[in-house]
Amino acid sequence: MNNRDEVREFLTSRRARITPEQAGLPAGTRRRVTGLRRSEVAALADVSVEYYAKLERGSLTGVSPAVLEAVTRALQLDDAERAHLLHLAQAQESSGALPRPRARAGRQRILHASLKWTLDAVTAGPAFVTNGRLDLLAANQLARAFYSDLFDGPTRSPNIARYQFLDPVARVFYPDWDLAADMTVDVLRTEAGRNPHDKGLHDLVGELSTRSDAFRTRWGAHNVTRHGTGTKRFRHPVVGDLTLSWESMALAAEPGLTLTIYAADPSSPTAEALSLLASWAATQDADSDAEPLSRG
Repeated sequence: MNNRDEVREFLTSRRARITPEQAGLPAGTRRRVTGLRRSEVAALADVSVEYYAKLERGSLTGVSPAVLEAVTRALQLDDAERAHLLHLAQAQESSGALPRPRARAGRQRILHASLKWTLDAVTAGPAFVTNGRLDLLAANQLARAFYSDLFDGPTRSPNIARYQFLDPVARVFYPDWDLAADMTVDVLRTEAGRNPHDKGLHDLVGELSTRSDAFRTRWGAHNVTRHGTGTKRFRHPVVGDLTLSWESMALAAEPGLTLTIYAADPSSPTAEALSLLASWAATQDADSDAEPLSRG
């Protein structure tokens, strides 16, 4: 992924979505562009048109934090979009004014044994660890049962994005598939801004863009949203419909990795279904003499 292209397309897409009325400007009668003009954004950010045009061509090298904040206000970026723009700038910055993101190695990570033990200690809900590409790196027993189609499906390796867009059964597993798909692309787009030189992410985006029209359309929208908590609906092949709350947490000891835990209202039918799924998973484990369910 070319950083300059990312910057250009992100800024252009954010400018196009804001009407003059939303920016407090007169609409006029002869507008040839969707959203704001470059000159209007420049005026709102208190920079020259030439300087803003340079930014929108993809060059953020040397841009000051103050100018980035001014552009953020002019384009009415939310917190997630602001963070995305900062990450894009950090990837170009070499002066030290902005901290550069730490590059992560492409090789498989070896997770701490204590993390695997922690996952296995969570018994009431699915718990798993992913990286920014949504590779599923480790999971407790209930998470492997919960994502049984993902682990057993035709995709090469456990990757939530690849499963969601390339495996037809995912559209059954996610009753609200469009919403879940939007969230998945948000996560990948955010990671692309944070870590633009990740070859694994580049390859994944290329594969999904080639094989999935639904992914390609969403990727081109350049949307980024923070997702750390919420509620999702699922339709599991063994225990049926589930409504689960979820929390995602960055792991301080494993930079770049996220721990996600799903939980059910203790008095709900979903809690009963999770208990049934746990019993089913234990039976499957005993019958197949499977390898340990948490892995790095």
